[in-house]
Amino acid sequence: MQLLKSPDESEVYQGQFGEFTITQSDRTGVLIYRAGLGVAALCLAVGATLVLQSGDNPTAIQALTPVFACFWIALGVSLATIHIYMIPLHRTLQAFWAIGGAAAVFVALQSSEPLALAVYENPATLWGIGFTFAALNGIYFKEAFCFNRLETKFLTPGVPLLILGHIFGFLSPENEQLLLGFWAILFIIFAVRKFFQPIPQDIGDKSVFEYLKQKQ
Repeated sequence: MQLLKSPDESEVYQGQFGEFTITQSDRTGVLIYRAGLGVAALCLAVGATLVLQSGDNPTAIQALTPVFACFWIALGVSLATIHIYMIPLHRTLQAFWAIGGAAAVFVALQSSEPLALAVYENPATLWGIGFTFAALNGIYFKEAFCFNRLETKFLTPGVPLLILGHIFGFLSPENEQLLLGFWAILFIIFAVRKFFQPIPQDIGDKSVFEYLKQKQ
């Protein structure tokens, strides 16, 4: 993607399938995408801290439910504004997000225990709620593939390892806590670094989007 200059000095880019401009709406969308990631990362960090430091405190366990809800909403905002060339993949990640949220609501309504405790004591619930984290992992994979982000290269395999490790029970509680802590730290690093990345990089080649739209 090559930056050109038009006579009025507005930014014009040469894409694979023609020239395009980046509008203020495009830039706002990127900022919303990054803000959503930032809020989601903060929620995960708060949740991990509550689990690792106050896991035996009933109030802390209860607090994890609204923290997860905030995390889920923020992730949904990011998935609504992310730029992904492959529309079917974009829709799949959004579907995963919705399935995970619906599963969380179902578990919360069916269980007399707080959501976090119900999930921890019934690992099979992650077959549903885990779709939320699969959607997040799709973002990690996209960022690792497109921008060679070091932290996402660890997050991409690390998150499924933690989720599947809890489902099948092949991780000790100590290892689960270690992976959860690393997840929270790396996610914060990733979210913070996104705010210093040039905005056009997250927008990508808009001529590709137009070309794919015409092919539909």
